[in-house]
Amino acid sequence: MSEPDAGKRAEMPEPARRVGDGIADGTDGEHQADTACDEHVENTILATMERVLCRENMLRAHRRVVSNKGAPGVDGMTVGELMPMLRTRWDAIRKELLDGTYQPAPVRTVEIPKPGGKGVRMLGIPTVLDRLIQQALYQALQGWYDGTFSDASFGFRLGRGAHDAVELAREHVTAGCRWVVDMDLEKFFDRVNHDILMSRLARRIKDKRILRLIRRYLQAGMMEGGVVSQRLQGTPQGGPLSPLLSNILLDELDKELERRGHRFVRYADDCNIYVQSRRAGERVLTSIERFLAKRLRLVVNREKSAVDRPWKRKFLGYTFTVHFQSKLRVAPESVRRLKAKLRLILRRGRGRSLCRVIGELKPVLRGWVSYFRLSQVRSVFEDLDQWIRRKLRCILWRQWKRNWSRFRQLVRRGIEPRRAWSSATNGRGPWWNAGASHMNQAVPTRYLHQLGLVSLIQESQRLTRST
Repeated sequence: MSEPDAGKRAEMPEPARRVGDGIADGTDGEHQADTACDEHVENTILATMERVLCRENMLRAHRRVVSNKGAPGVDGMTVGELMPMLRTRWDAIRKELLDGTYQPAPVRTVEIPKPGGKGVRMLGIPTVLDRLIQQALYQALQGWYDGTFSDASFGFRLGRGAHDAVELAREHVTAGCRWVVDMDLEKFFDRVNHDILMSRLARRIKDKRILRLIRRYLQAGMMEGGVVSQRLQGTPQGGPLSPLLSNILLDELDKELERRGHRFVRYADDCNIYVQSRRAGERVLTSIERFLAKRLRLVVNREKSAVDRPWKRKFLGYTFTVHFQSKLRVAPESVRRLKAKLRLILRRGRGRSLCRVIGELKPVLRGWVSYFRLSQVRSVFEDLDQWIRRKLRCILWRQWKRNWSRFRQLVRRGIEPRRAWSSATNGRGPWWNAGASHMNQAVPTRYLHQLGLVSLIQESQRLTRST
């Protein structure tokens, strides 16, 4: 993917003198951490509430909200019911927004499991009407802010994505920065300080009505079990405005890292800083932890953060090889997550036709290989292909159940009768038989592909050629 021009940035002070890995030494470095963002010259945003609520912007926001679908909020209204409601109530809602009297509804709390079963992530689902207004705000503000963000920031930005982020990370590793500060912010979206975020917004947004509305969205209560609880900090994931607000707040971190001359990549709250030695990495982690605590009231999770080799850590599902010219590869944890997801589908397939099971696997496999198509180590795709085929053969072996059924099926599929009977009565389990030569011959790879099974290695090669 090509990176678009990031546009004009906010004026920055002259970068500090670099020492070693780009870290100023002595007390000067600490002074920079304290004063980094006080020296910004902010450009005023000309967005007004009238521009946010103009017909063209609202219609575009409505199309986006409808296309995203999404679950209803606390009022139970669906996206299909939004337009009929607006035809009767929009004039009154618009007047409240212009007068500054509009009050957002509480958000509906939903818990989703984190990958790997490591706890749950809290989502806040606004009502459809509030999603529409937030989307309109996002569209009006995104263009003004995006051009001032760092070139090393990739999360929730137009024309940028995870693939661009991992490519830049690989460039840093290949350039000789073979140590990484893998920094994890503890419950970032739950701990955003409202006052600090609003002060950053007020630097550029001069329409008090927009600021007041954003503040009310930040403070909108969260409904769980029919009870609304007040929110004093955090910006819950689930609303269209939340990603932009997180980028605005963390842009201060980006600017500080740029001042110090660091090589880094940030995608939302995932930030990796690349240095040339472990000692430099430890120094950077301690310094940035102090900066985040003092300037943004954010906490670094020391249990999940580390200074280590890039090939021992993962970033956006990818990791690296140990070669001097590092290559991207799929992180082992990403493979485990895929297998866990596929097992759920395969377990349901024991009582269904193989064709139907493969039909359920197809979109999952296509989506996964599309995301990991940048991997330059293809052996993981081949290993997964073999694992999936063996799982499918295992389903067939279970479905055949009895020895006589297995014998007949093997003979029908071209296995010599004596060998078929010996295989059907060997007393081994389904997994062993699924990997044995008689099942590989009876259910060849060609047959599974004819049923529609996606080959990860072939799909990855096709995607590589097309790009």
